[in-house]
Amino acid sequence: MRARRLAIGAAAAALALAGGLTFVLTRAVTAQRPADEVAPRFQVDPGWPKPLPRGWVMGQAAGVAVDRRGHVWVIQRPRTLTAGAPAPPVLEFDADGTLLRSWGGAGAGYDWPLTEHGIFVDHEDNVWIGGSDQRDHQVLKFTADGKFLLQIGKTGVTGGDSDTAHLGRPANVSVDPTTNELFVADGYKNHRVIVFDARTGAYKRHWGANGQRPGAWFVKPFSNPVHCVRLARDGLLYVCDRTNNRIQVFKKDGTFVKELVVAGATRGGGSAWDVEVSHDGPQTWLYDADGENDHVWTLVRDDGRVVGQLGRNGRQPGEFRSIHNLAVDSKGNLYTTEVGQGKRAQKFVLKGVGQGG
Repeated sequence: MRARRLAIGAAAAALALAGGLTFVLTRAVTAQRPADEVAPRFQVDPGWPKPLPRGWVMGQAAGVAVDRRGHVWVIQRPRTLTAGAPAPPVLEFDADGTLLRSWGGAGAGYDWPLTEHGIFVDHEDNVWIGGSDQRDHQVLKFTADGKFLLQIGKTGVTGGDSDTAHLGRPANVSVDPTTNELFVADGYKNHRVIVFDARTGAYKRHWGANGQRPGAWFVKPFSNPVHCVRLARDGLLYVCDRTNNRIQVFKKDGTFVKELVVAGATRGGGSAWDVEVSHDGPQTWLYDADGENDHVWTLVRDDGRVVGQLGRNGRQPGEFRSIHNLAVDSKGNLYTTEVGQGKRAQKFVLKGVGQGG
């Protein structure tokens, strides 16, 4: 126990405390939480992002990602607006919130989703998106400037959890930079993680379909939606089983490692909407986007202990209305997006770490 506390303390020192008013992610949320626990602290940036050009308005913001240059990518749903000039679906911002590039929508050679859902930028600066409409059974790959590269699956065509050629309303993806494998959270119709070659789209493996996979009969089946997949540097894969209020952890070959329960009494849309790993060397913490309770929970990654909470339901800066996704940049700053009536992206600046009371 002492060794683990020292490890967390070392990570805290690496983050380096900064001054200023903060949202403190150290609120006691479990009786088991040690009084000397440390967790990241953030301050919302109320001016991020800057106003969009041409009078554009952002609809439901259904995904956020940070690329290797520190640029922030948001995918939003223009069709959810009832007034104003809708911005293009894909928006690229710099760290200060200035819009750098925008694109997306129907085009030749691919099926643009009817309901945009999730975005990921890989190690080669390719942009991946999914969709969650009843007919959206595809993921798309583009260059950073919006040139179409690859489609896996096809709109309107799905074959269930055992189908290796088609998807079922895929929610999000991650790409492993060491193997160039694409991991898909599949999704709102299917109940699995499926893996493809990120360059060719060739099927490689899948698991989790209704919990039926060799050697894992004891694992509680995924519910709908299987909402996120996120790789840590040590090769562990974190999967959001949203309405089961848990994050399941696997090796990259599908071997089950453990599960982490978050706000286990949550009903409705569930508590595990998206998960991100902290930026420090050992990646000490996980951040969980809970769109039902409108919090970001902070968990210790090795055992899933909840050590903090950020935000509450509301419309003011630092509050959330249906938080949907989150991402962390190389400096540890946190970016969030909101669907429902939220329809916005926010930035929370890392202010170091602090102890609970």
